[in-house]
Amino acid sequence: MDASQADAYLSRIGAVRPAVTDAAALRELQLRHLLAVPFENLSIHLGEEIALSEEALLAKVVEARRGGFCYELNGLFGALLTRLGYPVSLLAARVLDEDGVPGPPFDHLALRVEASGPWLVDVGFGRFTHHPLRLDSREDQSDPSGVFRVVDAPGGDLDVLKDGEPEYRLEQRPRDLVDFVPTCWWQSTSPASHFTRSPVCSLLTPAGRITLSGDSLISTEDGERREREVARDELLSVYRESFGIVLDRLPAQPAAPTESH
Repeated sequence: MDASQADAYLSRIGAVRPAVTDAAALRELQLRHLLAVPFENLSIHLGEEIALSEEALLAKVVEARRGGFCYELNGLFGALLTRLGYPVSLLAARVLDEDGVPGPPFDHLALRVEASGPWLVDVGFGRFTHHPLRLDSREDQSDPSGVFRVVDAPGGDLDVLKDGEPEYRLEQRPRDLVDFVPTCWWQSTSPASHFTRSPVCSLLTPAGRITLSGDSLISTEDGERREREVARDELLSVYRESFGIVLDRLPAQPAAPTESH
């Protein structure tokens, strides 16, 4: 990523180049990213290839003003932070179910960023932290989205909890973006992946969050949740007006399951 591409990326998220690459600037960059770039899986349902190259991600997120899922968003954000001068490591994570059982390896990608200590930075997990978490703290860490805690897990891994519930198990070994390509392909093609089941687009807002899941528009503002069904002929305008995503066609909706006898 060259200087002009970094400046275009910063403009995309409404941020300025930090004078000092410290923890305060990192906190501001993460929040601005979350408020500007949606978490979305629309490429899967538009038949678009998902390529984990820096060139392809810049074209999608910065030039086309789209979003993406974890491999795309954290992969590209990590490249921006590196260009700005932060030491960054890509970490693999396994999403934990409600019983704390981890999913497959490389299920998720998150970032370790050094800024007077190690921080967990994640702009690709949907409803997660607004601000980075200290990776070297085992105490509760309050965030606008909940109370988080990082705890030691078997094999030198770390578990991340939100309000006492498991979120994901984080490896501490640095990875390369190419390491995530096979699982990214599986997530975007397998019928067993929840990403292939329905299009979803979600964005943090100053007062809450807005999500379009299929044709259900869910908005939360100051703790009040509202949901409504969106007509097919309204969907393109909702993507444009609520998420800043301009599409020339609608993502395919999965066929309704047939009743078996």
